[in-house]
Amino acid sequence: MLSVAGWLMYALNRSRLVAPVSFGCHRYTSAAQSAPNILIDMVKSFIPPLTYDQHKGQSGRVAVFGGCQEYTGAPYFAAISALKLGADLSHVFCTQEAATVIKSYSPELIVHPIINSDKLSTTSEETSTWLERMHAVILGPGLGRDINTLKYAEAIIEIAKEKCLPIIIDADGLFLITQKPELVKGYKHAILTPNVAEFSRLYEKVFGKKPREEEPVVCVKSLAERLGNITIVQKGFSDVMSDGDKVLVCYGEGSPRRCGGQGDLLSGSMGIFTHWSHMAVESGNSK
Repeated sequence: MLSVAGWLMYALNRSRLVAPVSFGCHRYTSAAQSAPNILIDMVKSFIPPLTYDQHKGQSGRVAVFGGCQEYTGAPYFAAISALKLGADLSHVFCTQEAATVIKSYSPELIVHPIINSDKLSTTSEETSTWLERMHAVILGPGLGRDINTLKYAEAIIEIAKEKCLPIIIDADGLFLITQKPELVKGYKHAILTPNVAEFSRLYEKVFGKKPREEEPVVCVKSLAERLGNITIVQKGFSDVMSDGDKVLVCYGEGSPRRCGGQGDLLSGSMGIFTHWSHMAVESGNSK
C-alpha cells in the first residue's frame, strides 16, 4: 500500500498534472499549479463505483478510536464524515460514558463502549478481533489523555501495524506520538495530521529545536523523513503533505472559520479516501 503522499503523487502523475518543481534541493508539487478541475477529477478517480455485485462493507469499513466523558463530538464528526463520503460502515470505539451520547447523535454509527482502563488486556484482545474486519483506523478524536487510555492507544497502533492497516492519527493521538515518536517510526501506512501547534511540539521532540516557521515545506519533509518516511499532513494557511521524499502543498482556499471539529472531519475523510486510494492503485483503476 502507498502512503498518502505517495498515492497523491501517483495520481498527480497519472492525471498529467505539472511536474514537481524544484526549490533549492527540495522538490514539491503545488495543487495551486494545476487546474482545479483536473485535481477534482483525480480525486474522483479514487471513488469506487457502485455496482450490483457488491456486498455491505466492500466500499469501506472504518474504525474511529476516541470518545470519553468530556469529548463526544469529535469521534462523531470523524466517523460520520467517513460515512457521509461513502464508507459502508463506520465504527466508534469509546468509553462507556461516551457511548450512549454518541449513539444518540446518529443511528448510522456502530458504537462499541470497550475502552476500559481497568481491563486493558481484555480490551486489546477484543480490539484485535474487530480490526480484522476494518480497512482503516482513525485514532485520537476525543480520546482524552488518561494514562491508561493512552496505553490502550499504544496497543491500537501496534495492532494496526501487525495487520498493515492505514492509521490516521490526530488530536490526542498526536499527544501520544509526541511523547513516543518511536510508535510510528518507519510505519509507512501511518498518517499524522497535526495543526501548526501540534507539529511544532512533535518537531521539537524529535529534533530538539523549534521548526523554522518561514520554511514549512522543509520542516515537514525533514520530520517525515526522520520518522522513517511516514506521511505528515500539516494543516495551516497552506496544507503541507510529505512522506519524507515527495511533498505536496495545497493552497486551496477554505472557510476562514476555526471552529472545533474541522480536524475531526478531515481525519474521518482521510480514513476512507486512504482506503479507496489503495483499492484504486492496487486494481489499476485510477485515472
